[in-house]
Amino acid sequence: MEPVEKIGKIDIPKKAIYRLSIYYRCLQKLSSNELDTVSSTTLARAAGVKPAQLRKDLAYFGQFGTRGLGYPVEILAATIREALGREHLQPVILVGAGNLGSALLRYHGFEKEGFEVIAAFDANPEATRARGVTIPVFADSELESFIKSESVKLAILCVPVEFAQAVVNRLVAAGIQGVLNFSPIVLEVGPEVTVNNVDLALELEHLSYFIR
Repeated sequence: MEPVEKIGKIDIPKKAIYRLSIYYRCLQKLSSNELDTVSSTTLARAAGVKPAQLRKDLAYFGQFGTRGLGYPVEILAATIREALGREHLQPVILVGAGNLGSALLRYHGFEKEGFEVIAAFDANPEATRARGVTIPVFADSELESFIKSESVKLAILCVPVEFAQAVVNRLVAAGIQGVLNFSPIVLEVGPEVTVNNVDLALELEHLSYFIR
């Protein structure tokens, strides 16, 4: 495989970034099955999108694929991986290491996708350590100094809803630019910060509509 030329920061819509992550996972599976090329129709079907949408998303990186031959799996995967910032493990912190937070800290799938949870913060770190968590857990008073010293830009938020806004204010002030929010509240942040909300109860409510 020819080396992939380094590309600069591309202005890609947020929804397209989400789809690129899905394409990347599909390409990883194709690569593990030792497939060298894949058609736009096959990759689109695997990702659950229309071929026209797939081609539009990949067009952000220039011309890919050969008519009649398809996309080169390894080169396309490497290009998307670089665009998503997965060339190196990205450090992440977790705030709020209660039951849900501790469960996430024991999850070993983050590194596989290019992320490393390097520390957790909680009002009662001793209780979290007692749950068998091996990732370092610090008192929440050390939050700002750690973020600045380690240049962390991503955080997972699992604090109770009544503390969520105050905590995210501290995170943003310390330099956090992206938050994965598990607290069931709409957080108010500036335009320079991206928040993705994961409301488990809301997702179950949506699913229950289809249960008869």
